[in-house]
Amino acid sequence: MKKEYLIYRLSEFAKESTKIDNELFPKYDVKRGLRNEDGTGVLVGLTKVGNVVGYERLPEGGLKAIPGKLFYRGYDVEDLAHGLIKEKRFGFEEVAYLMLSAKLPDKEELAAFRELLNDHMPLEQKTKMNILDLEGQNIMNILARSVLEMYTFDPNPDDTSRDNLIRQAIELISKFPTIIAYAYNIYRHSTQGRSLHIRHPRENVSLAENFLFMLQKEYTELDARTLDLLLVLQAEHGGGNNSTFTVRVTSSSGTDTYSSIAAGIGSLKGPLHGGANIQVADMFHHLKENIEDWKSVEEIDTYFMRMLNKEAYDKTGLIYGIGHAVYTISDPRAILLKELARDLAKEKGRDVEFAFLELLEERAIECFAKYKGTKKRVSSNVDFYSGFVYEMIGLPQEIFTPLFAMARIVGWMAHRIEELTFDGKRIIRPAYKNVLDEQKYVPLKKR
Repeated sequence: MKKEYLIYRLSEFAKESTKIDNELFPKYDVKRGLRNEDGTGVLVGLTKVGNVVGYERLPEGGLKAIPGKLFYRGYDVEDLAHGLIKEKRFGFEEVAYLMLSAKLPDKEELAAFRELLNDHMPLEQKTKMNILDLEGQNIMNILARSVLEMYTFDPNPDDTSRDNLIRQAIELISKFPTIIAYAYNIYRHSTQGRSLHIRHPRENVSLAENFLFMLQKEYTELDARTLDLLLVLQAEHGGGNNSTFTVRVTSSSGTDTYSSIAAGIGSLKGPLHGGANIQVADMFHHLKENIEDWKSVEEIDTYFMRMLNKEAYDKTGLIYGIGHAVYTISDPRAILLKELARDLAKEKGRDVEFAFLELLEERAIECFAKYKGTKKRVSSNVDFYSGFVYEMIGLPQEIFTPLFAMARIVGWMAHRIEELTFDGKRIIRPAYKNVLDEQKYVPLKKR
Protein backbone atom coordinates (compact mmCIF):
# COMPACT_ATOMS: atom_id res chain seq x y z
CA MET A 1 0.00 0.00 0.00
CA LYS A 2 1.38 3.42 -0.97
CA LYS A 3 2.12 5.77 1.91
CA GLU A 4 0.02 8.58 0.39
CA TYR A 5 -2.97 6.26 0.10
CA LEU A 6 -2.48 5.04 3.67
CA ILE A 7 -2.56 8.65 4.92
CA TYR A 8 -5.76 9.21 2.92
CA ARG A 9 -7.37 6.07 4.41
CA LEU A 10 -6.39 7.08 7.94
CA SER A 11 -7.90 10.51 7.34
CA GLU A 12 -11.16 9.00 6.09
CA PHE A 13 -11.34 6.65 9.07
CA ALA A 14 -10.73 9.61 11.38
CA LYS A 15 -13.50 11.54 9.64
CA GLU A 16 -16.01 8.80 10.41
CA SER A 17 -14.77 8.15 13.95
CA THR A 18 -15.09 11.79 15.02
CA LYS A 19 -18.76 12.12 14.10
CA ILE A 20 -20.88 12.59 17.23
CA ASP A 21 -24.63 13.21 17.14
CA ASN A 22 -25.34 16.77 18.30
CA GLU A 23 -28.42 15.55 20.18
CA LEU A 24 -26.17 13.61 22.57
CA PHE A 25 -24.70 16.78 24.07
CA PRO A 26 -27.92 18.06 25.70
CA LYS A 27 -28.90 14.46 26.54
CA TYR A 28 -25.85 14.08 28.76
CA ASP A 29 -25.86 17.74 29.86
CA VAL A 30 -22.46 18.33 28.26
CA LYS A 31 -21.15 21.89 28.60
CA ARG A 32 -19.56 22.28 25.18
CA GLY A 33 -16.69 24.73 25.27
CA LEU A 34 -17.20 24.80 29.06
CA ARG A 35 -20.22 27.05 28.41
CA ASN A 36 -23.62 26.99 30.10
CA GLU A 37 -26.82 27.13 28.07
CA ASP A 38 -27.07 30.89 28.65
CA GLY A 39 -23.60 31.39 27.17
CA THR A 40 -21.84 32.01 30.47
CA GLY A 41 -18.72 30.09 31.39
CA VAL A 42 -18.87 27.01 33.59
CA LEU A 43 -17.52 27.93 37.02
CA VAL A 44 -14.40 25.80 37.56
CA GLY A 45 -12.36 27.78 40.07
CA LEU A 46 -11.90 30.82 42.27
CA THR A 47 -9.37 33.62 41.78
CA LYS A 48 -8.20 36.91 43.20
CA VAL A 49 -6.24 37.91 40.10
CA GLY A 50 -8.66 39.43 37.58
CA ASN A 51 -12.37 39.83 36.95
CA VAL A 52 -14.25 40.21 33.67
CA VAL A 53 -17.78 41.60 34.03
CA GLY A 54 -20.32 41.82 31.21
CA TYR A 55 -23.61 40.98 32.86
CA GLU A 56 -25.33 40.61 36.22
CA ARG A 57 -27.63 37.81 37.35
CA LEU A 58 -31.21 38.81 38.11
CA PRO A 59 -32.90 37.63 41.35
CA GLU A 60 -35.72 36.06 39.35
CA GLY A 61 -33.23 34.28 37.11
CA GLY A 62 -31.63 35.16 33.82
CA LEU A 63 -28.96 37.67 32.90
CA LYS A 64 -28.93 41.43 32.43
CA ALA A 65 -26.30 42.91 30.10
CA ILE A 66 -24.32 45.78 31.59
CA PRO A 67 -21.43 47.92 30.30
CA GLY A 68 -18.27 45.83 30.45
CA LYS A 69 -15.79 46.14 33.26
CA LEU A 70 -12.32 44.66 33.72
CA PHE A 71 -10.59 44.54 37.08
CA TYR A 72 -6.95 43.81 37.94
CA ARG A 73 -6.63 42.71 41.56
CA GLY A 74 -9.85 44.61 42.31
CA TYR A 75 -8.81 47.81 40.52
CA ASP A 76 -10.88 49.04 37.57
CA VAL A 77 -8.64 49.00 34.49
CA GLU A 78 -10.28 52.19 33.24
CA ASP A 79 -9.15 53.97 36.43
CA LEU A 80 -5.63 52.58 36.07
CA ALA A 81 -5.41 53.60 32.40
CA HIS A 82 -6.86 57.09 32.86
CA GLY A 83 -4.54 57.65 35.83
CA LEU A 84 -1.52 56.79 33.71
CA ILE A 85 -2.71 58.96 30.83
CA LYS A 86 -3.39 61.92 33.13
CA GLU A 87 0.00 61.65 34.82
CA LYS A 88 1.75 60.92 31.49
CA ARG A 89 3.50 57.88 32.91
CA PHE A 90 4.42 54.49 31.46
CA GLY A 91 2.37 51.95 33.37
CA PHE A 92 3.01 48.39 32.23
CA GLU A 93 5.67 47.78 34.88
CA GLU A 94 3.29 49.13 37.54
CA VAL A 95 0.57 46.74 36.38
CA ALA A 96 3.05 43.85 36.41
CA TYR A 97 3.95 44.70 40.02
CA LEU A 98 0.26 44.87 40.92
CA MET A 99 -0.54 41.53 39.29
CA LEU A 100 2.32 39.72 41.02
CA SER A 101 1.85 41.27 44.47
CA ALA A 102 -1.84 42.36 44.58
CA LYS A 103 -0.53 45.76 45.70
CA LEU A 104 0.03 49.05 43.89
CA PRO A 105 3.68 50.05 44.34
CA ASP A 106 4.85 53.31 45.87
CA LYS A 107 7.51 55.36 44.06
CA GLU A 108 10.45 53.57 45.67
CA GLU A 109 9.02 50.09 45.03
CA LEU A 110 8.16 50.95 41.43
CA ALA A 111 11.62 52.36 40.73
CA ALA A 112 13.28 49.26 42.17
CA PHE A 113 10.95 46.96 40.20
CA ARG A 114 11.62 48.82 36.94
CA GLU A 115 15.36 48.49 37.55
CA LEU A 116 14.95 44.78 38.29
CA LEU A 117 13.06 44.18 35.04
CA ASN A 118 15.61 46.20 33.10
CA ASP A 119 18.48 44.20 34.59
CA HIS A 120 16.95 40.96 33.31
CA MET A 121 16.12 42.09 29.76
CA PRO A 122 19.43 41.04 28.12
CA LEU A 123 19.55 37.42 26.95
CA GLU A 124 22.20 34.87 27.85
CA GLN A 125 24.72 34.62 25.04
CA LYS A 126 23.73 31.03 24.22
CA THR A 127 20.05 31.97 24.06
CA LYS A 128 20.85 34.91 21.82
CA MET A 129 22.86 32.74 19.45
CA ASN A 130 20.19 30.06 19.41
CA ILE A 131 17.54 32.61 18.45
CA LEU A 132 19.76 33.51 15.50
CA ASP A 133 19.40 29.88 14.38
CA LEU A 134 15.64 29.70 14.96
CA GLU A 135 14.53 30.83 11.54
CA GLY A 136 10.82 30.37 10.94
CA GLN A 137 7.68 31.89 9.52
CA ASN A 138 5.91 32.41 12.86
CA ILE A 139 7.31 34.46 15.72
CA MET A 140 4.96 32.75 18.21
CA ASN A 141 6.62 29.41 17.52
CA ILE A 142 10.08 30.94 17.97
CA LEU A 143 8.89 32.52 21.23
CA ALA A 144 7.60 29.17 22.49
CA ARG A 145 10.85 27.40 21.60
CA SER A 146 12.89 30.15 23.25
CA VAL A 147 10.81 29.87 26.43
CA LEU A 148 11.37 26.11 26.53
CA GLU A 149 15.09 26.72 26.06
CA MET A 150 15.12 29.03 29.11
CA TYR A 151 14.55 25.89 31.18
CA THR A 152 18.10 24.74 30.43
CA PHE A 153 19.62 28.00 31.71
CA ASP A 154 17.52 28.16 34.87
CA PRO A 155 19.52 27.00 37.91
CA ASN A 156 16.33 25.71 39.57
CA PRO A 157 13.72 25.22 36.82
CA ASP A 158 11.44 22.68 38.52
CA ASP A 159 11.10 24.46 41.86
CA THR A 160 7.47 25.54 42.26
CA SER A 161 7.94 27.44 45.52
CA ARG A 162 6.47 30.93 45.59
CA ASP A 163 9.86 32.67 45.77
CA ASN A 164 11.13 30.78 42.75
CA LEU A 165 7.94 31.40 40.77
CA ILE A 166 8.27 35.16 41.37
CA ARG A 167 11.88 35.02 40.16
CA GLN A 168 10.84 33.15 37.02
CA ALA A 169 7.99 35.60 36.42
CA ILE A 170 10.42 38.53 36.46
CA GLU A 171 12.74 36.69 34.06
CA LEU A 172 9.91 35.98 31.60
CA ILE A 173 8.32 39.43 31.74
CA SER A 174 11.74 40.99 31.14
CA LYS A 175 12.90 38.71 28.35
CA PHE A 176 9.74 38.44 26.23
CA PRO A 177 10.32 41.88 24.58
CA THR A 178 13.94 41.02 23.78
CA ILE A 179 13.12 37.58 22.36
CA ILE A 180 10.29 38.94 20.20
CA ALA A 181 12.33 41.90 18.88
CA TYR A 182 15.33 39.71 18.05
CA ALA A 183 13.16 36.98 16.51
CA TYR A 184 11.42 39.45 14.21
CA ASN A 185 14.67 41.06 13.07
CA ILE A 186 16.03 37.61 12.24
CA TYR A 187 12.80 36.69 10.44
CA ARG A 188 12.99 39.91 8.41
CA HIS A 189 16.64 39.24 7.59
CA SER A 190 16.02 35.65 6.45
CA THR A 191 12.78 36.22 4.50
CA GLN A 192 13.19 39.76 3.16
CA GLY A 193 16.96 40.06 2.86
CA ARG A 194 17.01 43.06 5.21
CA SER A 195 20.05 44.03 7.28
CA LEU A 196 20.24 42.25 10.62
CA HIS A 197 20.17 44.60 13.61
CA ILE A 198 20.54 43.32 17.16
CA ARG A 199 20.19 46.26 19.56
CA HIS A 200 20.78 45.74 23.25
CA PRO A 201 18.12 47.02 25.67
CA ARG A 202 18.83 50.41 27.19
CA GLU A 203 18.84 51.41 30.84
CA ASN A 204 16.39 53.76 32.52
CA VAL A 205 13.62 53.52 29.91
CA SER A 206 10.28 51.72 29.99
CA LEU A 207 9.75 48.22 28.69
CA ALA A 208 7.62 49.63 25.83
CA GLU A 209 10.35 52.08 24.83
CA ASN A 210 13.00 49.39 24.97
CA PHE A 211 10.94 47.09 22.79
CA LEU A 212 10.44 49.74 20.09
CA PHE A 213 14.14 50.60 20.22
CA MET A 214 15.21 46.97 19.83
CA LEU A 215 12.68 46.38 17.08
CA GLN A 216 12.93 49.50 14.91
CA LYS A 217 15.08 52.06 16.76
CA GLU A 218 12.99 55.09 15.72
CA TYR A 219 9.67 55.89 17.44
CA THR A 220 7.74 58.86 18.79
CA GLU A 221 6.76 59.54 22.39
CA LEU A 222 3.12 58.86 21.51
CA ASP A 223 4.10 55.58 19.85
CA ALA A 224 5.72 54.37 23.06
CA ARG A 225 2.92 55.56 25.33
CA THR A 226 0.32 53.97 23.10
CA LEU A 227 2.16 50.63 23.08
CA ASP A 228 2.52 50.85 26.85
CA LEU A 229 -1.25 51.31 27.28
CA LEU A 230 -1.91 48.42 24.89
CA LEU A 231 0.26 46.21 27.07
CA VAL A 232 -1.63 47.38 30.15
CA LEU A 233 -5.00 46.57 28.55
CA GLN A 234 -3.94 43.08 27.47
CA ALA A 235 -2.03 42.05 30.60
CA GLU A 236 -4.86 40.00 32.10
CA HIS A 237 -8.42 38.90 31.33
CA GLY A 238 -9.58 36.52 34.03
CA GLY A 239 -8.83 32.86 34.54
CA GLY A 240 -11.32 31.58 31.99
CA ASN A 241 -9.79 32.82 28.73
CA ASN A 242 -8.31 29.98 26.72
CA SER A 243 -4.60 30.66 27.17
CA THR A 244 -4.80 31.52 30.88
CA PHE A 245 -6.89 28.43 31.51
CA THR A 246 -4.29 26.43 29.59
CA VAL A 247 -1.59 27.79 31.92
CA ARG A 248 -3.69 26.95 34.98
CA VAL A 249 -4.47 23.44 33.71
CA THR A 250 -0.84 22.62 32.99
CA SER A 251 0.30 24.29 36.20
CA SER A 252 -2.11 22.14 38.22
CA SER A 253 -0.15 19.07 37.11
CA GLY A 254 2.98 20.48 38.79
CA THR A 255 4.93 20.89 35.56
CA ASP A 256 7.69 23.49 35.24
CA THR A 257 7.02 27.14 34.45
CA TYR A 258 8.54 27.05 30.97
CA SER A 259 6.46 24.08 29.81
CA SER A 260 3.30 25.70 31.14
CA ILE A 261 3.98 29.09 29.53
CA ALA A 262 4.91 27.47 26.22
CA ALA A 263 1.49 25.77 26.30
CA GLY A 264 -0.14 29.16 26.92
CA ILE A 265 1.70 30.60 23.93
CA GLY A 266 0.40 27.77 21.77
CA SER A 267 -3.14 28.53 22.86
CA LEU A 268 -2.80 32.28 22.30
CA LYS A 269 -1.48 31.69 18.79
CA GLY A 270 -4.86 30.33 17.68
CA PRO A 271 -6.97 32.50 15.32
CA LEU A 272 -9.95 32.24 17.70
CA HIS A 273 -7.88 33.74 20.53
CA GLY A 274 -4.81 35.99 20.24
CA GLY A 275 -4.57 35.63 16.47
CA ALA A 276 -7.89 37.46 16.01
CA ASN A 277 -6.20 40.88 15.78
CA ILE A 278 -4.55 39.83 12.52
CA GLN A 279 -7.93 38.82 11.08
CA VAL A 280 -9.36 42.24 11.92
CA ALA A 281 -6.41 44.00 10.28
CA ASP A 282 -6.78 41.90 7.11
CA MET A 283 -10.53 42.54 7.03
CA PHE A 284 -9.99 46.30 7.39
CA HIS A 285 -7.58 46.32 4.44
CA HIS A 286 -10.11 44.38 2.40
CA LEU A 287 -12.94 46.79 3.23
CA LYS A 288 -10.79 49.81 2.38
CA GLU A 289 -10.26 48.34 -1.07
CA ASN A 290 -13.81 47.11 -1.71
CA ILE A 291 -15.98 49.91 -0.34
CA GLU A 292 -15.84 52.93 -2.64
CA ASP A 293 -17.53 55.54 -0.44
CA TRP A 294 -16.11 55.31 3.09
CA LYS A 295 -18.93 57.53 4.37
CA SER A 296 -21.81 55.59 2.84
CA VAL A 297 -23.86 53.78 5.47
CA GLU A 298 -25.87 52.07 2.75
CA GLU A 299 -22.80 50.68 0.95
CA ILE A 300 -21.18 49.52 4.20
CA ASP A 301 -24.39 47.85 5.41
CA THR A 302 -24.86 46.08 2.10
CA TYR A 303 -21.34 44.70 2.21
CA PHE A 304 -21.60 43.61 5.84
CA MET A 305 -24.86 41.77 5.15
CA ARG A 306 -23.13 39.97 2.29
CA MET A 307 -20.33 39.00 4.69
CA LEU A 308 -22.81 37.71 7.26
CA ASN A 309 -24.53 35.70 4.54
CA LYS A 310 -21.15 34.16 3.58
CA GLU A 311 -21.20 35.86 0.19
CA ALA A 312 -18.24 38.23 0.58
CA TYR A 313 -14.70 38.50 1.97
CA ASP A 314 -13.62 35.09 3.36
CA LYS A 315 -17.20 33.69 3.35
CA THR A 316 -17.08 32.56 6.97
CA GLY A 317 -20.13 34.62 7.98
CA LEU A 318 -18.03 36.50 10.52
CA ILE A 319 -17.28 40.18 11.10
CA TYR A 320 -13.98 40.05 12.94
CA GLY A 321 -13.57 42.18 16.06
CA ILE A 322 -17.31 42.17 16.81
CA GLY A 323 -18.71 40.18 19.73
CA HIS A 324 -17.23 38.69 22.87
CA ALA A 325 -17.90 35.70 25.13
CA VAL A 326 -18.55 37.91 28.17
CA TYR A 327 -18.92 41.55 27.09
CA THR A 328 -22.18 42.50 25.38
CA ILE A 329 -22.85 46.22 25.70
CA SER A 330 -19.19 47.26 25.63
CA ASP A 331 -15.62 46.01 26.00
CA PRO A 332 -13.79 48.49 28.27
CA ARG A 333 -10.49 47.70 26.54
CA ALA A 334 -11.97 48.60 23.15
CA ILE A 335 -13.26 51.92 24.51
CA LEU A 336 -9.84 52.87 25.91
CA LEU A 337 -8.05 51.67 22.79
CA LYS A 338 -10.38 53.71 20.62
CA GLU A 339 -9.33 56.84 22.54
CA LEU A 340 -5.68 56.01 21.89
CA ALA A 341 -6.35 55.26 18.21
CA ARG A 342 -8.02 58.64 17.71
CA ASP A 343 -5.04 60.55 19.14
CA LEU A 344 -2.54 58.47 17.22
CA ALA A 345 -4.46 58.87 13.94
CA LYS A 346 -4.22 62.65 14.31
CA GLU A 347 -0.46 62.50 14.79
CA LYS A 348 0.02 60.12 11.85
CA GLY A 349 -2.35 61.94 9.48
CA ARG A 350 -4.72 58.96 9.26
CA ASP A 351 -7.88 60.65 10.50
CA VAL A 352 -9.87 59.56 7.43
CA GLU A 353 -9.03 55.89 8.00
CA PHE A 354 -9.93 56.20 11.67
CA ALA A 355 -13.30 57.76 10.82
CA PHE A 356 -13.94 54.90 8.39
CA LEU A 357 -13.04 52.30 11.02
CA GLU A 358 -15.28 54.04 13.55
CA LEU A 359 -18.20 53.94 11.11
CA LEU A 360 -17.47 50.28 10.35
CA GLU A 361 -17.70 49.54 14.07
CA GLU A 362 -21.09 51.24 14.33
CA ARG A 363 -22.55 49.59 11.23
CA ALA A 364 -21.14 46.13 12.05
CA ILE A 365 -22.98 46.13 15.38
CA GLU A 366 -26.24 47.24 13.73
CA CYS A 367 -25.95 44.76 10.87
CA PHE A 368 -25.20 41.91 13.25
CA ALA A 369 -28.32 42.70 15.28
CA LYS A 370 -30.41 42.92 12.13
CA TYR A 371 -29.05 39.67 10.75
CA LYS A 372 -29.52 37.71 13.99
CA GLY A 373 -32.95 39.18 14.64
CA THR A 374 -32.35 39.08 18.37
CA LYS A 375 -32.41 41.58 21.20
CA LYS A 376 -29.02 40.36 22.43
CA ARG A 377 -26.50 43.13 21.96
CA VAL A 378 -22.94 42.77 20.76
CA SER A 379 -20.08 45.24 20.85
CA SER A 380 -16.65 45.62 19.34
CA ASN A 381 -13.87 43.88 21.24
CA VAL A 382 -10.24 44.85 21.87
CA ASP A 383 -9.14 43.34 18.55
CA PHE A 384 -11.24 45.76 16.50
CA TYR A 385 -8.83 48.68 16.96
CA SER A 386 -5.60 46.96 18.05
CA GLY A 387 -4.38 46.04 14.55
CA PHE A 388 -4.92 49.60 13.28
CA VAL A 389 -3.05 50.98 16.29
CA TYR A 390 -0.16 48.55 15.78
CA GLU A 391 0.10 49.58 12.12
CA MET A 392 0.15 53.29 12.97
CA ILE A 393 3.00 52.67 15.42
CA GLY A 394 4.81 50.98 12.54
CA LEU A 395 4.68 47.46 13.90
CA PRO A 396 4.59 44.58 11.40
CA GLN A 397 1.69 42.12 11.38
CA GLU A 398 4.02 39.23 12.19
CA ILE A 399 4.37 40.47 15.78
CA PHE A 400 0.73 41.41 16.51
CA THR A 401 0.06 38.17 18.40
CA PRO A 402 3.53 38.02 20.04
CA LEU A 403 2.80 41.50 21.44
CA PHE A 404 -0.34 40.03 23.01
CA ALA A 405 1.86 37.37 24.63
CA MET A 406 4.32 40.06 25.77
CA ALA A 407 1.48 41.62 27.76
CA ARG A 408 -0.36 38.48 28.85
CA ILE A 409 2.73 36.82 30.36
CA VAL A 410 1.96 39.00 33.40
CA GLY A 411 -1.51 37.51 33.84
CA TRP A 412 -0.32 34.00 33.04
CA MET A 413 2.31 34.08 35.77
CA ALA A 414 -0.06 35.64 38.32
CA HIS A 415 -2.53 32.82 37.71
CA ARG A 416 0.20 30.16 37.75
CA ILE A 417 1.44 31.40 41.11
CA GLU A 418 -2.12 31.38 42.46
CA GLU A 419 -2.78 27.88 41.10
CA LEU A 420 0.36 26.42 42.67
CA THR A 421 0.44 28.17 46.04
CA PHE A 422 -3.11 28.17 47.43
CA ASP A 423 -3.92 25.46 49.97
CA GLY A 424 -6.73 23.67 48.14
CA LYS A 425 -4.86 22.93 44.93
CA ARG A 426 -5.91 19.89 42.87
CA ILE A 427 -4.99 18.74 39.40
CA ILE A 428 -7.61 19.98 36.93
CA ARG A 429 -9.29 16.94 35.44
CA PRO A 430 -12.74 17.35 33.82
CA ALA A 431 -14.67 14.38 32.41
CA TYR A 432 -15.72 13.26 28.93
CA LYS A 433 -18.67 10.92 28.38
CA ASN A 434 -17.83 8.03 26.05
CA VAL A 435 -20.65 7.47 23.55
CA LEU A 436 -19.17 4.55 21.58
CA ASP A 437 -20.39 1.00 22.11
CA GLU A 438 -17.90 -1.61 23.26
CA GLN A 439 -16.20 -3.49 20.43
CA LYS A 440 -15.23 -7.15 20.33
CA TYR A 441 -11.58 -7.84 19.60
CA VAL A 442 -10.90 -9.57 16.25
CA PRO A 443 -7.58 -11.43 15.74
CA LEU A 444 -5.36 -9.98 13.04
CA LYS A 445 -5.72 -13.00 10.71
CA LYS A 446 -9.54 -12.62 10.73
CA ARG A 447 -9.69 -8.88 9.94
